[in-house]
Amino acid sequence: MSDAPILEVRNVSRSYRKGGFFGGTHFKAVDEVSFTLPAKPQVFSIVGESGSGKTTLARMVLRLVEPSEGDIRLLGRPLTGKEGRINDLEFRRLVQPIFQNPFEAFSAYLPIEDYLRRTALNLRVAKTVEEANQLADRALRSVNLSLERIRGKYIRQFSGGELQRISVARALIPQPKLIVADEPVSMVDASLRMSIVNLFRTIVEEQGVSFIYITHDLSTAYYLSDQVAIMNRGRVVESGVPTDILDNPTEAYTRELMAAIPTVGERWSELEDIGRTYPTHSSRQQTGSNQPPANA
Repeated sequence: MSDAPILEVRNVSRSYRKGGFFGGTHFKAVDEVSFTLPAKPQVFSIVGESGSGKTTLARMVLRLVEPSEGDIRLLGRPLTGKEGRINDLEFRRLVQPIFQNPFEAFSAYLPIEDYLRRTALNLRVAKTVEEANQLADRALRSVNLSLERIRGKYIRQFSGGELQRISVARALIPQPKLIVADEPVSMVDASLRMSIVNLFRTIVEEQGVSFIYITHDLSTAYYLSDQVAIMNRGRVVESGVPTDILDNPTEAYTRELMAAIPTVGERWSELEDIGRTYPTHSSRQQTGSNQPPANA
């Protein structure tokens, strides 16, 4: 069983009814998607715009939504259907989520350490409060925090970046095999995003946890991923290793996503178009200006 893929998604679809109760139509938010995460820990990114179906797919992997068609298997065992499926407690130990908004992931009425302690006790990975504290502290230290540092504090006392790192720590408490991270850096300050992304890579390499990274951001997906799938209108239109997919895209939709990524050169060109000018290299030396030249 140790050589079984972490996750197998087989021809999965999810349909919703659109329109009134009478005469409504059905549409597929996810349409016959298949992919496999091998036993070796890795990052698998699912990239697409809003409405592409990527979050619905993530919710099916997390068992928050049941597929209309197809099946999902974790370590060779079914997640869907009624026969032989993994029970909820075992599933929650094996698969953990990280959501987009860290401020909605915790209760505003509990100190953060209480929430982490309850996670360990509720998932039965700790039998006593002392054991729960030890697990929480170990998880926090893996994201460069500690139980002592957060003790007695509430969510309002943390920045978005700190709180998202605590979300990562909470997900690590049961030592899962898979973490599903849905837009985990989109609400984090831009200056801190790469620290979170680098943290994911460290967890993969040091703790052997696989990630499904859901994002609209091709740049972080390219940087982080071992495998990438591009979704559009519920379907995977292109998939493979990042260098193949993003350096040489074959699908028009992938090229459109890449074209939407701003570059430094394009930014300066936009400013020039509205009449902004920059001093020359020699004048910058004289004035001490850090602005780039017009031909940067």
